[in-house]
Amino acid sequence: MSGTSEGPTPATELGRAVVTESEILAPSGAEFAEFAEGAEAVEVAGPVPDEAVEPDASPVPCTPSPPSYRSVFTAAPLAMAVVDREGTVTGANAALADLLGRDQDTLTGAVAADLVDLASDARTWHAYRELLRGRRARLRCTRRLKHPEGHALWVRVTVAPLPPDDGGVLVSVADISDHRALQARLRHLRMHDPVTRLPNRTLFFERLTGALEAESYAESGTGRIGLCYLDLDGFKAVNDTLGHRVGDQLLAAVADRLTRCALDAGRTRAGIPLVARLGGDEFALLVEDSTGTEQLADLAESLLDAIQEPFDLSGRRLSVSASIGVVERHAAGTTPTALMQAADTTLYWAKADGKARWTLFDPERNASRVTRQALVSSLRPAIDRGEFALEYQPLVGMDDDRVHGVEALIRWHHPRFGTLTPNRFISLAEEDGSIVPLGRWVLRTACRQARDWQTRYPDEPPIFVSVNVAVRQVWDSDLVADVADTLEETGLPPHLLQLELTESAVMGSSGRPLQALKALSDMGVRIAIDDFGTGYSNLAYLSRLPVSVLKLDGSFVRGFQIEDRTAQPGAADEVIVEAMVQLAHRLGLTVTAECVETSAQATRLRRIGCDTGQGWLYSRPVPPDRISELLGTPGVQAGVGNP
Repeated sequence: MSGTSEGPTPATELGRAVVTESEILAPSGAEFAEFAEGAEAVEVAGPVPDEAVEPDASPVPCTPSPPSYRSVFTAAPLAMAVVDREGTVTGANAALADLLGRDQDTLTGAVAADLVDLASDARTWHAYRELLRGRRARLRCTRRLKHPEGHALWVRVTVAPLPPDDGGVLVSVADISDHRALQARLRHLRMHDPVTRLPNRTLFFERLTGALEAESYAESGTGRIGLCYLDLDGFKAVNDTLGHRVGDQLLAAVADRLTRCALDAGRTRAGIPLVARLGGDEFALLVEDSTGTEQLADLAESLLDAIQEPFDLSGRRLSVSASIGVVERHAAGTTPTALMQAADTTLYWAKADGKARWTLFDPERNASRVTRQALVSSLRPAIDRGEFALEYQPLVGMDDDRVHGVEALIRWHHPRFGTLTPNRFISLAEEDGSIVPLGRWVLRTACRQARDWQTRYPDEPPIFVSVNVAVRQVWDSDLVADVADTLEETGLPPHLLQLELTESAVMGSSGRPLQALKALSDMGVRIAIDDFGTGYSNLAYLSRLPVSVLKLDGSFVRGFQIEDRTAQPGAADEVIVEAMVQLAHRLGLTVTAECVETSAQATRLRRIGCDTGQGWLYSRPVPPDRISELLGTPGVQAGVGNP
C-alpha cells in the first residue's frame, strides 16, 4: 500500500515503510514553539514556607503547583520520546510503547530513526541529522510502519529540538491510521462509479497518465499501450422505454461481464486490463504493456461476444450490442488526449460502419477525417477571404455545335490543400449550413458574368448560365428572394438563368421547396433536373413539376463508347436514353446529355434527338475568358476550350 493507494494494505507491502509527506523547517528563534504550552522549560517552585508569610497579613489561598516536565511527559496521551544528540532514545512514555507494540523498557537506548523509519529516504534522513546538530527547527513526516501484530500502522512523526538546557530533541508520534483509512475510503468513493463499482473517468485518466510517463515503461515491459473504447448500441432506447432503474441494472451487468473478460485476458497475459466506466454507456479497457494489435483484437472480440449474450434483468430478457474502437500503439510520444481522441474517432467509425463490431484505428482514415474537419472549420472564412472562384463548362447545341449556355462550377483555391473541386467540400457546406452564403456568392458571380458576356457580345445570341442549387438553400434561405435580388442587381434576364437540382431533391419536393420552384418558374427562371436517371424517377410526379430541362446522367452516355450496336450494354443504354429523350420531349422538356467525350457519342445522341451536350469533347471547365473565345464559334468540337 503506497501513499496514494486505496483499500486494504497488501500483506506483501507491510514490511516496508512509506513516505507520503514531509515538512522541514529552518531554525527560528522559537525552536520549541511547537510544544511551548506544556513542554517549555519552567522553573517549578515548591510550597511557600509558613515563615515566609507575615503575621499580620491576611491569609493567601494556596494554588496547586504546576506538574513537572517529567510527569507531563509520562502521562501525556501523545506518544513521545526524548532523543539525545546521537539519535539514541533516552526516555519514552507508555503511549509510545503502546502505539508501537513494544515493551517500554526496550525503547530506552534504541535508535530513534529505526523506531519510526526516518532513514528510509535520503532527504528526510539528512534533515533529521541536521536537526540533531541544531541546524533545523522542526521535521514532520508521515510513515507507514509494520506493527508487531502484522497490520499497517500509519503515523505522523514530528521531531523538534528541546530547550538548550535539556539538549537533544523530542520525537512525537501520532496515530493517523483511522484518518488514512477515511481518506482511502473517500478517495475510493471519489474515484469509482456508484452504479457499476468500476473506476470512473478520473481514476481512469490517472492510470492512463501514469502508464504514459516515460519512467513507467522505459526500464521494462513492451513500451506499448492499448485501449478498447466501448459504447452500447441503443442504450438510450432502454432508458426511454424501461426506465433508468433497468438502465442502471443493465450497466451494472455489462460491467460485470467486461470485468470477467478482463480477468480472463489477464490469465494469459502479464497484467489485467483496467476496466472503467467513463460516463453514460461508455466503457474503456486499458491494456498496459500490450503486445500488439492482435492482443487488442482478441480482447475486443471477447467483449463483443460477452455483451451479445442476453441479459436477464428483473424478469426481463434484454439483448444489446456494442461498438468498440480499438487503438494500440507505442507509449512513447503518446499523450492521454491523443490516445482518447484516436479511440473516440475509431468508435465513431465502428458506429458508422454498422454497429455491433470493433474497428481498429487507421492513421490514413484519420488523416482524411482531420482534413475534412480542417475544411469544415475554414469554409465560412474562405468566403470572406475570396478563396472561391468559378469555372464554366459549355452546353453545346447538338444540331449546330454552338454554345447555348454554360454551367458554373465552383473551385476552392485552398491555401493548404490547393485547388479543390466541388465533390471535396459541397457536402460539408450542406452539413454545416455554409452552403447558403456560398450559394448566394455563386449565384451573384455567375449572373454577373453572364450579363457581362451579353453586354460584350451584343450581336451573338445570349447564352444562359446554369447554377447548381442544394435543397438546403431552399429550406434555410429565401431562394426566390435571393434570385430576384440577384437578377435585379445584375440586370440579367430571368430566362438566361437556369437552376439545377438533383433528381432526388426535385422528385421529393413538396411544401416549401415545391412552392419555391413554382415561384422561380413563374418568374421565368429555368429549372433543370441534374443527374436524371440515377434516382427513383417518379415519372408521374415529373409531369407536375415546374421543370424545363432534364440532364441525363453521364453513366448512360458512357455506355455509348461501345461502337458495336449488337453489344448488349451499349444497345441497352441507347434504348433507355432514346426513351427518356422521347418522354421529355412529349412533356415539353429539353434534354442535355452529360459526359460527352467522343464524336461517336455526340453523333448517336444527335440521332436520338438530344438537344444539348456537355463534356470534354467540347471543353473542360475553364475560366471566363476562355468561354469568350468560344462565343460565336461554330464547331466547338474542335476543342478551343480544351487545354
